[in-house]
Amino acid sequence: MKKVLFISLGCDKNLTDSEEMLGMLVENGYEITNDETEAEVIVINTCAFIHDAKEESVNTILEMARYKEKGTCKALLVTGCLAQRYKEEIVGEIPEVDAVLGTASYDEIIKALNQVFSGESFLEFKDINSLPKHSRKRVITTGGYFEYLKIAEGCDKHCTYCIIPKLRGNFRSIPMEQLLSQAEYLAEQGVRELILVAQETTVYGKDLYGEKSLHILLKKLCQIPGIQWIRVLYCYPEEIYPELIQTMKEEPKICHYLDLPIQHCSDRILKRMGRRTTKQELVDIVETLRREIPDIILRTTLITGFPGETQEDHEELMEFIDTMEFDRLGVFTYSPEEDTPAAIMPDQIDEEVKLDRQAELMELQQEISLDKGNDKIGSVVEVMIEGKVADENAYVARTYGDAPNVDGYIFVNTSTELMSGDFARVHVTGALEYDLIGELEDEYTE
Repeated sequence: MKKVLFISLGCDKNLTDSEEMLGMLVENGYEITNDETEAEVIVINTCAFIHDAKEESVNTILEMARYKEKGTCKALLVTGCLAQRYKEEIVGEIPEVDAVLGTASYDEIIKALNQVFSGESFLEFKDINSLPKHSRKRVITTGGYFEYLKIAEGCDKHCTYCIIPKLRGNFRSIPMEQLLSQAEYLAEQGVRELILVAQETTVYGKDLYGEKSLHILLKKLCQIPGIQWIRVLYCYPEEIYPELIQTMKEEPKICHYLDLPIQHCSDRILKRMGRRTTKQELVDIVETLRREIPDIILRTTLITGFPGETQEDHEELMEFIDTMEFDRLGVFTYSPEEDTPAAIMPDQIDEEVKLDRQAELMELQQEISLDKGNDKIGSVVEVMIEGKVADENAYVARTYGDAPNVDGYIFVNTSTELMSGDFARVHVTGALEYDLIGELEDEYTE
């Protein structure tokens, strides 16, 4: 039985591809290892979204290539976005790599390995607008209590800073029956929270069923026994529609949480970015969501230092964030990506200015987040236990308002033994910048 080391870089959507590949490997008799010195196969699923991600991907490939010489590695495979984008460079400059698979070709991993072990290299780059075949039994790598469900591939938006459509193709929904079967399997494995992801989730089904169908998918997912929370990420604000809001209100399993990547608020910058909203439309969407779902938690992401962004644009964004008070917020500094329109725009911004603006925005958000945390003191919240704090009578948990790996936690002080994946009711007793502190409701005393 050959041992395989799998390294998954980049986003949660990439992670689902990695888990699909791991499922195929296990099904075909491979054994998973975390030790690179004993692995006969090393697979790196790469990211190429921004400069730092590309750098990490290249460094990881070079680091793992050493085990072809000094370890037991007989096959080094590179997959994912970097593989799709720089296939010639990888093949030409890193001879240790035995196989390269494009973003739509990861389902050929077994074929690739068979060929490598018969002494031949392997390259496969299917049409990026095709959909790879899914493994019947994905390997869960997230710890087992939450899991991502990728509902679509690619994107049709073509924002001027983004390379993803060139690497992942046009937007294409994964058929509903396939997603439901996968979700049922995950629930049988003990998954309690499903997190729906795609480059854009809000237009799910439009290409397959002729209309937006995310609300229909959500209703069907809510019927699966064992799933307690369903969370939706990556909703383009302009695509949010009444039936989706209504379904979120009606279905108790759906977390009152939405991730709305707005990127900016200046109409001029939004237009240069190729975004499809105006500042006023963003205000209207947020107000609608908060009116319809009063306890909704809204997360957003911003890009600072986009070409042509003036100090006035930055101040407008600061004021907007101060007014809108998003519950969760992340800020990326603009990264020029070759082959994108924004990379050749005039008025590129100095790196130092980008970082200063990012720091200002995050400082403001920290204040907003602390105020919102303090407002929760005294309330009772349902949480999912993630694990125990070492050497303390305390557990790490998340509320419905916290997506894993991007948002904060709530620390629950208790000597009661709890299990990861358990749900509990917690009285909030304190707040930090991004985290909460609490006690089990039935143990709380004034």
